Amino acid sequence: MSVLDNSIEQLAQQVSSGDVSAAQCVDASIAQIRAQNDSLNVMISDCEDAARERAASIDAKIAAGENAGPLAGVPIAIKDGICTAGHVTTAGSKMLENFAPPYDATIVQRLNDAGAICIGKANLDEFAMGSSTENSFFGVTKNPWSTECVAGGSSGGSAAAVASGIAPASIGSDTGGSIRQPASFCGITGIKPTYGRVSRFGLIAFASSLDQIGPMARSAKDCAILMNVLSGHDVKDSTSARNDVPDFAADCEQDIKRLRLGICRQHFEEGLNEEVKASVEEAIKALESLGAETVEIDLPHTKHAVATYYVVAPCEASSNLSRFDGVRYTSREPAEKLIDMYSQTRKVNFGEEVIRRILLGTYSLSSGYDHELYKKASQVRRLIKNDYDAAFEKVDVIVGPTVPTTAFKIGQHAQDPLAMYLADIYTASANLAGVPGISLPCGFSSDGMPIGLQLQSNMFWESTLLKAAHQYQTQTDWHSKRPQS
Repeated sequence: MSVLDNSIEQLAQQVSSGDVSAAQCVDASIAQIRAQNDSLNVMISDCEDAARERAASIDAKIAAGENAGPLAGVPIAIKDGICTAGHVTTAGSKMLENFAPPYDATIVQRLNDAGAICIGKANLDEFAMGSSTENSFFGVTKNPWSTECVAGGSSGGSAAAVASGIAPASIGSDTGGSIRQPASFCGITGIKPTYGRVSRFGLIAFASSLDQIGPMARSAKDCAILMNVLSGHDVKDSTSARNDVPDFAADCEQDIKRLRLGICRQHFEEGLNEEVKASVEEAIKALESLGAETVEIDLPHTKHAVATYYVVAPCEASSNLSRFDGVRYTSREPAEKLIDMYSQTRKVNFGEEVIRRILLGTYSLSSGYDHELYKKASQVRRLIKNDYDAAFEKVDVIVGPTVPTTAFKIGQHAQDPLAMYLADIYTASANLAGVPGISLPCGFSSDGMPIGLQLQSNMFWESTLLKAAHQYQTQTDWHSKRPQS
């Protein structure tokens, strides 16, 4: 048994007590990268030297009787769209293949302060634009449960790092489902916090009103421990919320008697795989057996979420990605005229999906179409938020599937962007409304692929989500399954 098979809580306690060294944790994680990365393509780059130095520092601190933090010695994979000082941060793009930021993202600094160790940078769809991690300049990440299937996206590398045992936890970002969908596909737990709960400073922006950083781990309790570290106001992020941060890990231990579960009929209509539906319905019964009550609710504008998302997000991406012009810190293609340099740099260094979304966003913002497209999408976004507000007057948690299917085959949707976009049908609405959502394992398909259960709650009610997820996981063992078992 590897030390990395322990929960985050157990591992940090073992390191802090001296039963296990931080160096042993790092060695185990590096060994897993070397053993699996060639076949799975989980990590874009490792942080081997820096990780060994950090481990030695933590072990020295513990030997001196000092407190090394709540994540002492825990190896964590960081999505490569999140800045790490002095270490290449690519966002999965050729545009940034040599970019080494001069600073850490706020969440990286908070993890360091808590004693965690960044073990490497995880693969992702280029600039987080994708649902399968097939759009990365650095190649496709494969699902540890079946290398014929995608790991999900855009945080596919982060999800696969945990599922494969490379790291007990990882950090992803979620713009339309990019934590929850790959968590579902890879059979792990991942939470998208409320917009503003976790600082976005140092995250390479895709769509700034939708992006949110969050943790991915094997269990809800481990995610709660990470949320304790990641959450809180940050003066460097103007959208960072000033709300008090509860003890998410302690709140997990509360029961869920009389918790009101909202069952949304729109989440169980045409398009949902029958095996996924059956597993989710069994999970709802398990939650009811713990004392939760079910209430039927209606989210009538959910059907417009994907269309709304694919107007709002590309518009924001068009603005955010304008900075990648070959002038400052990106790759540059030679040309005699400035406009030709811009054009060539972007043509050569952006992938097809990024170009597609930039064009879509620029068109949607162009004169004569901005009111017809962007303004109308913004209005529908408000209606989606109103649906959530009305639902949370009746229920505490909305429960349903994370994704309509299990992980699809690599290349299956390569020529059909719309089919790919529909993988976000149950997740995108939470980003549009700013509410938190969590995905956790609730079963397997007949061909052995994980199925995910999604829980959503009102803004800043992450404790309620994590409590419900943890209590479910005390009664089931889906989250303890491993690809090799």
